[in-house]
Amino acid sequence: MAETVDLRSDTVTRPTAEMRRAMAEAEVGDDVYGEDPTVRRLQERAAELFGREAALYCPSGVMCNQLWLRVLARPGTEVVVEADSHVVNYEGAAGALLGGVQFRTVPSRYGQLEVDDLREAVRADHFPLTPASLVWLEQTHNRRGGTYYSVGQLEAVRALCDERGVGLYIDGARILNAAVASSTDPDVYGRIADGLMFSLSKGLGAPVGSLMVGDADAIAAATEWRRRYGGAMRQSGVIAAAGLVALDRIERLADDHAHARLIAEAVADVRPDTVDLPQVQTNIVYVNGVDAADVCARLREHGVLAGAMDAATVRMVTHPDVSAQGAKTAAEALRRVLG
Repeated sequence: MAETVDLRSDTVTRPTAEMRRAMAEAEVGDDVYGEDPTVRRLQERAAELFGREAALYCPSGVMCNQLWLRVLARPGTEVVVEADSHVVNYEGAAGALLGGVQFRTVPSRYGQLEVDDLREAVRADHFPLTPASLVWLEQTHNRRGGTYYSVGQLEAVRALCDERGVGLYIDGARILNAAVASSTDPDVYGRIADGLMFSLSKGLGAPVGSLMVGDADAIAAATEWRRRYGGAMRQSGVIAAAGLVALDRIERLADDHAHARLIAEAVADVRPDTVDLPQVQTNIVYVNGVDAADVCARLREHGVLAGAMDAATVRMVTHPDVSAQGAKTAAEALRRVLG
């Protein structure tokens, strides 16, 4: 029987044999006391990767985002964010509940906030307006199909933030996909943002965790908030060890991008009206204007799992557990289902 091709998300990846060995052999200590050597190595490596002073290992990307809100945004202010961003749609209103901020959402076509849009949205600090304290970017943008900001776009936003006296944060769950797709050194992103986070458990294939990266003082403050939010872990070197292995696999993200392109082009062959090929820049493919539940059910019959984002939109995400043959299988299934 052919193996199921699971395209529901890049969070479904399973740790490799190398990761499992590293986890079994990990040297550990109590990380609440800062004594886990494997966690320390992971944090040091993450900080070095992005050219910053420090990093903090957290259980999830949502926790990283919420900790950064506490560190970078002032309660009672606005965070300016693209309207379909993860922090607005998928984090249970935690920004309001835990961070005391409100979001000023700005719509866009491909998930990138342009400077002209931000000039109006980043409001001044005078009565009766609610002032902004932070601009929040998503790199890559999940609900916009894995699109990413160019370095030039990011630098233009940085200049505006400096002009207005607000911070700049990058929700970079898939920022390394952007780095590989655009041939950008990650430390370029680290230089531009006040803080960022990235995920180990998506395209990099580790089982658990995300990392905050920024200045030492900011990470120290985030460490205190992580404790308050219940995210401090003990002998977490067991899972951090898999993260160290994951960081050796960054360049293979290019394979995921190639597989996504193959799948998107198969959709375009039979239903060009349902896929926006310029949007397929990394490892996410959206099929629009279809009966999503029906398409997902019929793909399942062909051994392919996809996700229904809404009644008319199907999402497919490539990752390390989808081989070249798996991508071809998915492409052929889509031709049959959509043709």
